[in-house]
Amino acid sequence: MPDLSLREFLDPASLQLWAAGGNSALVVFAIYMVGVVVLAAGSHKLLQSKTFMSEYFLGSRSLGVWAFALTFAATSSSGGSFIGFPALVYTHGWVVALWIGSYMIVPLVSMGLLAKRLNQTARKTGAITIPDVLRDRFDSQLFGMLATGLIVFFMTFNLIAQFKGGSVILKTLLTDTQLFQDAADSTGKLVQDTPGLNLILAGVDMRYLLCLLAFTLAVVAYTTYGGFRAVVWTDVMQGFVMVGGVILMLPLALYLVGGMGNATKKMAEMTPPLAVTVNIRADAPVKERVVIPANQWFTQEIDGQPQVFRTSKEAIIKVDTQQALVGDEESNINAIQITTPVEIEQLYESKASDNPPSLKLSIASSKELAFGQGKKGVYITGPGPSNTSSDGFLPLSLAISFFFMWAFSGAGQPSNMVRLMAFNNSNTLRRAIFTVSIYYTLIYFPLVIIFCCARVLSPGWETEPDRIMPEMAKLLTESVGAPWLAGLLAAAPFAAVMSTMDSFLLMISSAVVRDIYQRNLNPDATEKTIKQMTYAVTILIGTGAMVAAIWPPKYLQDIVVFSGSGLSSSFLAPVVLMLYWPRFNKQGAVIAMLAGFFTNVGLYAAGTILYGEFRPIEPLNFHPFIIGALVSFSMGVFGALLTPAPPDEQVAKFFTADSSPAKK
Repeated sequence: MPDLSLREFLDPASLQLWAAGGNSALVVFAIYMVGVVVLAAGSHKLLQSKTFMSEYFLGSRSLGVWAFALTFAATSSSGGSFIGFPALVYTHGWVVALWIGSYMIVPLVSMGLLAKRLNQTARKTGAITIPDVLRDRFDSQLFGMLATGLIVFFMTFNLIAQFKGGSVILKTLLTDTQLFQDAADSTGKLVQDTPGLNLILAGVDMRYLLCLLAFTLAVVAYTTYGGFRAVVWTDVMQGFVMVGGVILMLPLALYLVGGMGNATKKMAEMTPPLAVTVNIRADAPVKERVVIPANQWFTQEIDGQPQVFRTSKEAIIKVDTQQALVGDEESNINAIQITTPVEIEQLYESKASDNPPSLKLSIASSKELAFGQGKKGVYITGPGPSNTSSDGFLPLSLAISFFFMWAFSGAGQPSNMVRLMAFNNSNTLRRAIFTVSIYYTLIYFPLVIIFCCARVLSPGWETEPDRIMPEMAKLLTESVGAPWLAGLLAAAPFAAVMSTMDSFLLMISSAVVRDIYQRNLNPDATEKTIKQMTYAVTILIGTGAMVAAIWPPKYLQDIVVFSGSGLSSSFLAPVVLMLYWPRFNKQGAVIAMLAGFFTNVGLYAAGTILYGEFRPIEPLNFHPFIIGALVSFSMGVFGALLTPAPPDEQVAKFFTADSSPAKK
C-alpha cells in the first residue's frame, strides 16, 4: 500500500504542487551553485600549471587583500555562525549579543599576534601545513604527528556539524517541491521495507538524509577538484553572499515585526515553552501507513483550556494500528508546549487547520528548564533561559570567559593559521585586519537583531532550532512578496557552511597526505601519487563525515564550540611560544599541546558523564578554553625551563634575520 503523508491523511484528494515561489528560490540558489562550480573549474585549470602540493594546499602563498581577508572571514564564519548562532539567539534572547561581543576584535588578535611571524617562519622552511611548521621548528617528526592527530580528531567533529548545517538549509529550501517530497516518501518506504536498514535509520528524517547526500556530493566534488585556490575563490564569492544576505534580512525583519522596540516589548511578555513527551493515537486502526512529520503542530483543549504543541520527531502509524511510533517501538514523542498566553491564543487559531481531527494527543511527561521556566522577561535580560544550568545561559563570569575565548581561540585555530601562511606581503596583512573587523561587525550584530525578531515572527522552533535561519529567510521573503529572494538569503548560511567545510576537508586531507604519508611513510612519493592520494583521502573523509552526520547533534553550535576550543587550547600556546620565545623547545611544546588537549577534553568528558548530555564542566563559570589555555601556557613554559635548551643552530635559523632566504 502507498504511504500517506499527514496532509494527505487529512485530505486524500489534495496534491501539493510545486509552489511558484519555491521554484524561483531554487533557480536563484541554482545560479549561485553554478558560480561555485565555475570557480572550481577555473582553479583546477590553474592548478595544472603550478607545483601541486604548494598550489593545492596553500595557493602558492600569493593571496592579495580581498582573497586573504574574505577567505579568513568566510572560513571563521562557519555553519555555526549562520545556523548554530541564530539558534542560540532564538533560544536565549538578547543576552547572546554579550556572548559574541568580542568576535569583532578576533582579526586584531589572530592576525596581529601571529600572521607576520608565522608567514615568515613557514616561508623559511617551505612549510605547507601547521604540523609542517611545528615539525621543522623543533626538528621533531613525533611532534608533527601529534599535531596532525589532534587536527584530524577535532576537525572531524566540526566537519560533522557543518554537514548538518548545509543539509538543514537544503531541506528547508526544497520542502515545498513535490518532486522532493515524493523522493523522500519513496526513500522512507524503501528504508522501512529493508531489514536491518529500518533499524539503523530508525527516526532519521528522509528529507534530511536526501539533502545530506546531495550536499556531500556538491562540496566534496568541488573541493577535491579545485583545491585551496578553489576554496579561496569560492570563499570570496561566499563572503559577499553572506554579508549581503544579512544586510537584506535586517530591514525585512524589523519591518515585519514593527521595529526593534516592538520586538523587545513582545519578547518581554514571553515565557519559554515547556519540554514534554506526548503520545499520539488515531481514533481507529488506520488502513494506510500515516507519516506524522517532525515539527507538526497540534491544537486541542485540555481540561477546558486551549493548548498548543509541536512535535520534534517524525512518527509513523503503521497499517492496522492506532499508536504513533518513533522507530519501531518508542511511543513517547518529544515535543514542546507553548506557554505564552498571547502565542497560545494566536497559534490555536492559526494552526487549527494543521491539526489532524482523527488524531489525539496526550501528555506523557514534562520537564522544566533549569532556569527561566515560567518567567517573563527572561529573553531580554541576562543570564537568559537555560535547559541545563540553574545559573542561566550566560552568568557574568561566563560572559567574561567568552569575551577572551572568542578573541584568542580564533588565533589558535589551525584552519585560520594556514591562511596566515598564504598572504603575499605586509600591506595585504594590515588592510585585511581592517577589512575582516568591519566584515564581522556587519555579520554578527545584525544577526542578533534578526533572530530576536524571529522569536516574535516565528514561534515554536525550539523543536529544531538549527532550522530557524533558513525558515526565517523563507518567511521574510514570502511576507514581502519576493519568494525568489529566499534562494539568495538561503545561499548566505549555505555559503558559510561550504566555506568552512571545504577548508576543513583540505586541512584534514593535507594532514593525512602531507604530514603522515609524504613526510613520514613515503618521502620519495611522486607528484602523481600524491595527487591521486589527495583526491582519494578528501573523498573518503567527506564520505565518512557524511555517514556520521546522519545522526547529528541537536545544537550545531555546541559541537562547533567544542572542536574550536579544543583546537585552540591545544595549538595556541605551542605556536605563540615557538614564534616569540627562542628558549622554547620541543619538550615544552609537546607538554603544552597535550596539557591543553587533556584539560579541554577532560572538562567536556566529565560534564557529559555528570550531566548526561554533551556539555562541559565550567569551573567558576569559566569556559574550558580559558582553563585549557592557561594550563597549556603554564605547563609549556615550565616544561621548557625544566628541560635542555634547543640547539643554537635551530634558534639561529628562526630568530636571526639573515639566517636563510625565504622560500617561496
